Amino acid sequence: MKTYVVKRLLLMVPMLFGISLVMFLIMHLAPGDPASIRYGLNPEVSDTAREAFSEMYGLDRPVLEQYFMWLRRFVTMDFGRSLVDDRPVIAKVMAHLPATLLLQISSILVIFFVALPIGIISAIKRDSLFDKASTVFVFIGYAMPTFWLAILLVFFFSFKLGWLPVSGMRPWYAQYLDTGGQVLDLLRHLALPLIATSFGGLAALSRYARSSMVEVMKENYVLTARAKGLSEKRVMLVHVLGNALLPVVTILGLTLPVLISGSFIFETIFAWPGMGRLGYEAIMHYDYPVVMGVGVIATLLTLLGIFLSDIAYVMIDPRIRFESRK
Repeated sequence: MKTYVVKRLLLMVPMLFGISLVMFLIMHLAPGDPASIRYGLNPEVSDTAREAFSEMYGLDRPVLEQYFMWLRRFVTMDFGRSLVDDRPVIAKVMAHLPATLLLQISSILVIFFVALPIGIISAIKRDSLFDKASTVFVFIGYAMPTFWLAILLVFFFSFKLGWLPVSGMRPWYAQYLDTGGQVLDLLRHLALPLIATSFGGLAALSRYARSSMVEVMKENYVLTARAKGLSEKRVMLVHVLGNALLPVVTILGLTLPVLISGSFIFETIFAWPGMGRLGYEAIMHYDYPVVMGVGVIATLLTLLGIFLSDIAYVMIDPRIRFESRK
């Protein structure tokens, strides 16, 4: 187990560098440049000033040379400074990271603790009204574009009913509320982004949980357990659920990259002050250091999520021995 953990952690290093190189190259293939975006058509800014700006940040050098300059800073945890406001990139990312983690961790908890019971009940009560209703829910979840769902949520719950805030995370009046009021206000602001980010993953994971449960229920050891006279509850919890969780954990681990990539859309729609919105604004302003900082942190979180899902295999099924893997 320890050998596997060390190997996986070491493997993450070249993957992280490779992904960062691809991001850097793709970013520089986009038309335009930071100087044009920053100064626009301002006649008071001369070409000399624009060239000085590019030279100050090393934007006049070849792309690969710029990448290795960034890489030398990155290994010392220096992401550079923003081209927009000259703030340290790491400070801007860390200021927005808690909001993203709050949204993503809440989404994963909702997906797991809601989808799993739906899948289990659907498998136990196959072809029942609940199973058919959950199947319709899954088809809607797969077919509906999540960004369109986010817009519908804002229109219906915010504009039509006025129940929930349109956007943001912490309004200006939150400082005047007591602790309970601040928590309640945060939950109200979190509700719509949480529904939008969780909906697709909830539908997918519930269907995978159902399919896995149905397959395991057909195994001979389950029939043997029932033949021994064990209660149905014990059969389901001990013999079926434990073995059915392995593919569910796999899908849950792959859900994290989808959530992180979707945060660029949802955090922009709901004006949620997270890394996704910061990355979107950085892309629009050609703020290369901030884009790289957000991209690398998002990549690292994704790799850690997949790594933790692999580790969870041992917790669910101790028979698995990672040391035997080459």
